Amino acid sequence: MTDIPRSVAESATDVPLANIVDDSEADYQLFRNLLTTADSVGVLCHNNPDPDSFSSALALAMIAEEWGISNVEILYAGAVTHQQNRAMINVLDIDPVHIDDHSLEQFDLIAFVDHSIAGRNNSVPEDFIPDIVIDHHPTDGIRAKYIDQRAGVGATATLLTRYLQAYDIELTERLATALLFGVHRETLNFTRGTTPAEHAAACFLHPAVDHSTIETLSNSVFTPETLGGIGDAIINREVRGSCLVSSLGRVSERDILPQAADYLLKLEGISTTIVFGIVESEIHLSARTSNANLHIGNLMRETFDEVGSAGGHHDMAGGQVPLGLLGATNDSEDVAVDLINKSVTTRLFEALSSWTDI
Repeated sequence: MTDIPRSVAESATDVPLANIVDDSEADYQLFRNLLTTADSVGVLCHNNPDPDSFSSALALAMIAEEWGISNVEILYAGAVTHQQNRAMINVLDIDPVHIDDHSLEQFDLIAFVDHSIAGRNNSVPEDFIPDIVIDHHPTDGIRAKYIDQRAGVGATATLLTRYLQAYDIELTERLATALLFGVHRETLNFTRGTTPAEHAAACFLHPAVDHSTIETLSNSVFTPETLGGIGDAIINREVRGSCLVSSLGRVSERDILPQAADYLLKLEGISTTIVFGIVESEIHLSARTSNANLHIGNLMRETFDEVGSAGGHHDMAGGQVPLGLLGATNDSEDVAVDLINKSVTTRLFEALSSWTDI
């Protein structure tokens, strides 16, 4: 079994990253002891869940069902708009339930997968304390009864693969396919944030995977909205040095933003991209970098965390900011969007100038 750092808390408390322990049998027994006290479990994905979140939730749900828990639901908030995400839940028969259709109080246990802090990239009150957190994103101040946060790992699906190994749970084709696709998407086909743990997980999953399904999901076509959004990002781009910022104005599909940020990072001479747009009542941002000297997650957190929620990894990050905090919204629609675009763009380039030579 591959050693991966982990944190475990037996009571709701903040767990600093310094308190990591080994990937041990005792750690997994704590998880089993907690989970098997429940008759019902709600597994909550982050808002607008992606393949890493969906596959991790599916794995945790199947572990719970394996242990005789009859009432297990995969929950989410926001919307599933990315073409690959929609294709994934359809092809692999994942049946997530929108959180608006459920009260979290009806479940004995609530588990967060691929996110960790109440009120950040999820739709639960900020004072809510989940029972279980399993996540690979770096953050401080996590509170839960059981915490598995391994920021040195490239995907939460990698962590859930380790759980299947630790408990010797039979690996079905459906689950293996979901987890490997989650790892693929989170690491951009093993090119971003990949660690030895992802390769170990892939080796374990590979024999049971339906590889034709992986190919089908990987080749899911762009929607017209996505293609148009990427086109707008190209047209609206502003470049200073090797940094690019682009606004999409109002967008109906939040998932356009990370796709546009990934695409624009391929431009010659560009090492950092930040794409933002207005989704309903919030400004959403997606950032990518290939600059080894820039921690884009820290930059986003320092720039926006006081007015919204932002953060991420060394090379990829995101954030959300309520409308009105970075620009006027009382003017006409076009004027308000223009003011917001200028305000966010100015703030981003000021932040980038403190980290890079632009």
